Amino acid sequence: MSAPQVHRYLDETRLHVQMPYSHNNRSWLRTAFGVAIRPEWNAYGRRWEVAKAHLFPLVDALAERFGQVDVFLEFSATERCDVRCREATGDHCECSCLGEHHGGGLYLDGWVQVGETTLVNQGRITRHMRVTWHG
Repeated sequence: MSAPQVHRYLDETRLHVQMPYSHNNRSWLRTAFGVAIRPEWNAYGRRWEVAKAHLFPLVDALAERFGQVDVFLEFSATERCDVRCREATGDHCECSCLGEHHGGGLYLDGWVQVGETTLVNQGRITRHMRVTWHG
């Protein structure tokens, strides 16, 4: 692993933190955040887990310690499309899906019709950002 990673998942109550091994990682976490943080080691996942409330201070501290940190944040996303797009036969599309579902492409993957023509898909997207320390 070149840089530590922090993952925030929608349905998890804690952040998943992976960082290069050091025998003092637990003590470093506690020193960096005081008694407010209760890091738990997940041996199966080979990661630390801390409360989501510590996201921004944790990212700052990891970037300062290691020079950079990769952050992966999961968000809920509602996509909208239209039955007319899904059932289209030509190559012209003016839908908000930008043609991804045009002519039936991927329309069975979680799409629900919520009106005469409107389709919605409640999904998840993950955003990745690399935070670099410039202290």
